Amino acid sequence: MHWFLLSVELQCLGLQAMAWRPRRGCWQGGSPACQNLMKMTGWRTYRRPDEKSGGHGVGWSPIIPYSFKVPDGWDEVPVSIADLGGTEIDLRFANPKEGRLFVIVAPVRRFADDLDDATIEKIGNPEKVISAFGPEVIGENVEGKVLSSATAEHSGRTYYQFELEPPHVFITATAAGNRLYLFSVTANGLQWKRHYKDLKQIAESFRVV
Repeated sequence: MHWFLLSVELQCLGLQAMAWRPRRGCWQGGSPACQNLMKMTGWRTYRRPDEKSGGHGVGWSPIIPYSFKVPDGWDEVPVSIADLGGTEIDLRFANPKEGRLFVIVAPVRRFADDLDDATIEKIGNPEKVISAFGPEVIGENVEGKVLSSATAEHSGRTYYQFELEPPHVFITATAAGNRLYLFSVTANGLQWKRHYKDLKQIAESFRVV
């Protein structure tokens, strides 16, 4: 049984290159065994569709896709041009009982020149990045609000991870191509207390594909 689950899980990982349709709660091209495993774990993986446009105000140049995991019950919600962060919010997800998330994809040229092949390290160290871009996420200065920071590496790409309070929010930052990616997971006080572990897992699952 353990070997079967491992085999199925590896198969699911291979399918992360395919887009999941969040409203239908399924994978494009997913095998029945993979779908059963996802039901067993209660988590789904969203991947930005290749055919999705560059978003409002950031041009029509291709955006390198990203992915993340959410528990069952989280759904995509419409992005408004009037959203905090203006025209650069690429995606929103939410669960009214657990919390919400959004992804900002911003042109690197807004912050630095000659970075068409950007990495988060080239933009700055963790302290510089959260000081410069944290306000874009929470709408105010982050001084005195950063509870913790960490650096993770996945497939050769570096991710900065932060926890802020108040407000309760996890922020994951990275860069790829000519874009800066800010992934924010937040909740109210009660939701944060009840679902802290899941919210942190969502934040740490963010990857640029």
